[in-house]
Amino acid sequence: MVQAPSTTERLPPHDTDAEEAVIASLLVDDEAVAKLAAFLQPDDFFHERHALVYQACLDLWERNDPINQVSVAHELARRGRLETVGGGAFLSRIVGDLPTSIGVEYYGTIVQRDATYRRLIAASGQIGELAYRGGPDLEGTIARAETLIMALRTGESLRDFDHIRQLLDEFLEQNEQRDELDRPSLIRTGFVDLDSLLGGLKRSDLVILAARPSLGKTSFALNIARNAAVGQRARVAIFSLEMSGEQLAARLLSSEAAIPSQRLRLGEHTEREERRMLRAFGVLAETEIYVDDTAMMRLPELRAKARRLKAERGLDLLIVDYLQLLHGSGKGDNRVQEVSEISRGLKGIARELDVPVIAVSQLSRSVESRQTHIPMLSDLRESGSIEQDADVVMFIYREDRYVQRKEWEDQHPDASGAAYPQGIAQVIVAKHRNGPIGTVNLRFRNELAKFEDLLVREEDDEWSM
Repeated sequence: MVQAPSTTERLPPHDTDAEEAVIASLLVDDEAVAKLAAFLQPDDFFHERHALVYQACLDLWERNDPINQVSVAHELARRGRLETVGGGAFLSRIVGDLPTSIGVEYYGTIVQRDATYRRLIAASGQIGELAYRGGPDLEGTIARAETLIMALRTGESLRDFDHIRQLLDEFLEQNEQRDELDRPSLIRTGFVDLDSLLGGLKRSDLVILAARPSLGKTSFALNIARNAAVGQRARVAIFSLEMSGEQLAARLLSSEAAIPSQRLRLGEHTEREERRMLRAFGVLAETEIYVDDTAMMRLPELRAKARRLKAERGLDLLIVDYLQLLHGSGKGDNRVQEVSEISRGLKGIARELDVPVIAVSQLSRSVESRQTHIPMLSDLRESGSIEQDADVVMFIYREDRYVQRKEWEDQHPDASGAAYPQGIAQVIVAKHRNGPIGTVNLRFRNELAKFEDLLVREEDDEWSM
């Protein structure tokens, strides 16, 4: 049996008393507007006349004019909106009904909360339309639905054109306040020469870190994650599509404690190393490093998870290990198109979340066929768009993996045997959209899977307790 629809429609969530309490508090308390302006907007009000009065109060405050019944009435009359709100009689009534202006922030949160509920209702309607339209792109539909919900959390709105002066003003203001912000504006890799060359990892940049297998790509990415989290208290997200979270944690602990991972795994460490391990555990446990080791992840899922983490915990650096194991939306006809979609998507995530994204990447086998084995941009596997989309491309090259000591000495008869690059890794910055390119030499401690500056090495004595 079909029931007739109700003739009485429910009104969207709102609280008229709270809205009037906010407006009345503004008219009697000079400090009330400063308490509300940071989080309450005119369109948060359900009733139009309350929104008009609140906007008038904000405009008076921005001009440093007094806010009271007379000034607000004058401002509304100047705009031809005084009668719309009910005239001076309305302002007098709500002030007379206000018991006290104490608690204006509480009233404001009620207004803002109900506004969010109304937007949630609107978003649910849009999500329902998306679901009804359906189509083959399920992941894309879910991603758009999550975008609508996340916009409620972050307070996002559609952007429009910005004049260059506004952008420059914001840039200068950020520079002036940089020392006061808890959020680092640049993420340092923790390697002195590399940071000097790059100027740090810039927000919204896509950084490709590439090498042939077993040259230390994952280790280098983890070292950067550790240095940013410990040195700058940065919030780091690691999407590990190849290794489990437990394996990554063991690598980080081995590197931090300076204990070979195999001995750490087998429990063969000494009492002295046990103390180092406990100290390392304490250091890492205090960091904000978050690991997701979901295999077979698609780009829309990664984006949604990263957005959720930023909204709930904050985010300063995102690492994907590694790019070729990530899947696109499924629209590409071949793997080259899919990788192109992934690289563009990662760049979009970097810009959207305003964080540097480090994407670890494999290199093609063409490196092995050359005499020098030094990587080039053309060696990036499966898609030229990786190079195009990236702001920075870094390669890891270790000559001691390709040339034995005897062979090297034969090739360099005038060099001393001590000059053989044992344990030396070259980080080659082959592309730098906003700066110079070059090569940085680092020490690689294979037993710890750890990179270090050549001139800075932690001695065991520093770990003694």
